[in-house]
Amino acid sequence: MRTSSFALVLLRRSLHVLFFVLLAVGVRSVPTAVCAAVLLAWYLVGVLLARRTRQRAVAVWWLLVLTAGWVGLVLLSADFVWVAFALMLLHLQMLPMRLAVTAMVGLTAVAAFVGGQRGFAGVLGPVIGAGIATVMTIVYKGLRDESEANAALTAELAVAAERERMAREIHDTVAQGLSSIVLLLQSANAGEHLDTALGTARDSLEQARRVVRAMTPAELDGRPLADALRRLATAQRAEFLVDGDPVPLATQVEVTLLRVAQGGLANVRAHAAADRVRVTLTYQPGAVSLDVVDDGRGFDPARPPGSAPTSGTGVGLSAMRARLAEVGGQLVVESAPGGGTALGARIPT
Repeated sequence: MRTSSFALVLLRRSLHVLFFVLLAVGVRSVPTAVCAAVLLAWYLVGVLLARRTRQRAVAVWWLLVLTAGWVGLVLLSADFVWVAFALMLLHLQMLPMRLAVTAMVGLTAVAAFVGGQRGFAGVLGPVIGAGIATVMTIVYKGLRDESEANAALTAELAVAAERERMAREIHDTVAQGLSSIVLLLQSANAGEHLDTALGTARDSLEQARRVVRAMTPAELDGRPLADALRRLATAQRAEFLVDGDPVPLATQVEVTLLRVAQGGLANVRAHAAADRVRVTLTYQPGAVSLDVVDDGRGFDPARPPGSAPTSGTGVGLSAMRARLAEVGGQLVVESAPGGGTALGARIPT
């Protein structure tokens, strides 16, 4: 719970306790005890109503009856005059500013009149109480505004995070599939790749539908992660290996590793011009890792391929890192011009 929200809850509960304590202090006889119990019961009715309805008219009528009951109680016994402090807080919180100020003046006047029978202190006390109530209400409303602002910001951040996730999903599925189609059709032997391009287009269409439905990737439907990776590697003419004893993984972890493999192989196809590519899934004690290694042209890690603003692929490595961070994983990229590239993802289990 945020600090501001906790403070709001604490202040509300403190007001309930304050009302009860000030009411109990005024009890001096059986008649006053009975009247105090009736007023307390009406106060509790208001607490329950606040949880069931947000209608201002209901709250205002409840507050008016509560105030009238206090006036009658004060006329019965001046010992209940200090309940005015709790009522001041309620009026300031629940009423519009003009009405709240008017009510504050009235409450202070009644309390000062009754208290004045006991001397100057009886007049000064309600006035000081009104000032303290005003300051406390300003603090309370400030905390409430902060809490509402935090809630709105949290909602905005959640929307932004979901948009970023969807962008990565589209990049790792539809965009990469379409890029593969373009590369196949632009090649010198485009005619030989028409069937592959058609299959890739169909896969991309299915992936797009699943992104919209926020479902598990088609490759993982009814098959282990290793089988999905083997099928992906075979389609990209890459070697696939499994090291270690397979263990059950969370769906999000499997999806993340699959997307990393898709992104890595897409980068190899688009930039590496490699003769050999190897994908390795390794099960370790307490972790699972995925490596995509090629013998292609490599690159300077300080300036990865696709980092130019117009390339359209610069989101690849950053998207992989963001995906892995969501499941507590890390991405390591090792490469050098002419020396191939090794991409490694590790996720704790």
